[in-house]
Amino acid sequence: MNQISVSQFKAKCLAVLAQVAETGAPVLVTRYGKPVARVVPPPKPAGSDWIGSMKGTGRILGDIVEPVGDLDDWEALH
Repeated sequence: MNQISVSQFKAKCLAVLAQVAETGAPVLVTRYGKPVARVVPPPKPAGSDWIGSMKGTGRILGDIVEPVGDLDDWEALH
């Protein structure tokens, strides 16, 4: 987690907020080396953003049309 002093945060507040929004990485704000605040991105809104969120992550391995086993092993075919 990135750390920044209170005085640096005061001087660069908008830049720090933009960085957190862009990267999603929280920033710890310290005073005299002790944590006083943590800047985190807002939670993602609930709703339909989960639809399609896994797009492009699946892989097809092998033939997806042929049966997995040997046709002689299928009792339904006898």
